[in-house]
Amino acid sequence: MKGVFLDTDSIAPTDLNTLALQNSLDGWTFYPSTLAGQQLERIKDADVVITNKIQINAELMQAATRLKLILVAATGANNIDLTAAKKHGIAVANVRGYGPATVAQHTFALILALSTNLINYAESVKQGRWSKNHFFCLLHHPITELAGKNLLIVGYGEIGKAVAQAAKGFGMHIMIAQSLRESAPIDQTRKPLTELLPLADVVTLHCPLTPETNNLLDAKALASMKPSALLINVSRGGLVNETALVTALKNKQIAGAGVDVLTVEPPANGNPLIDDPLPNLIVTPHCAWGSREARQRLVDEMALNLQAFLNDQPRNRLV
Repeated sequence: MKGVFLDTDSIAPTDLNTLALQNSLDGWTFYPSTLAGQQLERIKDADVVITNKIQINAELMQAATRLKLILVAATGANNIDLTAAKKHGIAVANVRGYGPATVAQHTFALILALSTNLINYAESVKQGRWSKNHFFCLLHHPITELAGKNLLIVGYGEIGKAVAQAAKGFGMHIMIAQSLRESAPIDQTRKPLTELLPLADVVTLHCPLTPETNNLLDAKALASMKPSALLINVSRGGLVNETALVTALKNKQIAGAGVDVLTVEPPANGNPLIDDPLPNLIVTPHCAWGSREARQRLVDEMALNLQAFLNDQPRNRLV
């Protein structure tokens, strides 16, 4: 069987052990990246395809007549036409639970940087303001203590639970929004997002991008938040209306935001959140998941998914 990995650079493999994956098939072709229009040529003779963010649509599946399995090098699989995969008898498996600790760590890196005004203070030192100060300390930017504050978690899967665990260490009160999935069981301990937003001091998003969550935080939702509140999004860019967020930050409707994701990545043609840098906004390049430990778990899990498929055993199957 022949395998193709379409975008190995997306997992930065140079410091990872990929032997288990490589030894699982007779032959592999690893491509650092795949541009639009190159997918068909690269997958047409493949039995197994690995993709992180490269789209595999119905047309490609129909043309790739040997394709039996698509391994998604991520949890989110919105780049795969799952309906078409089912129609063509192509199995699809994703990777789950490889990065909760790392993403939770990045979430709190953003929360702490914003609540302590860390970047602005570091910049003040670089600009010589501390050296010219009359006192031993510089307190030109507000600092907020997290203890006793309300943390609203939207999306209470493994990552959301890891964030909650970390928040307890800072003495924060945890609020969990109700799931927007119609099939989700009723949980009396959770309340609607609209009810919790006005109470939250920090809102952090950890839910998938679906038709129900697209544009989840629009201008109306942002306007309902406290002027002192912080917004963190390390999940998917489409969850937040980016233009509305810029307006909310400029008008001080909320105190600050930290985002690791944008609606279009990379933002080759610009983006409202980076076109005009704001002092109360931190943007990182979709790296929250990227610790070496998490990336190694990702590779190991893909190898296990593939081995399970070869043994006719379903594992992390979406189709």
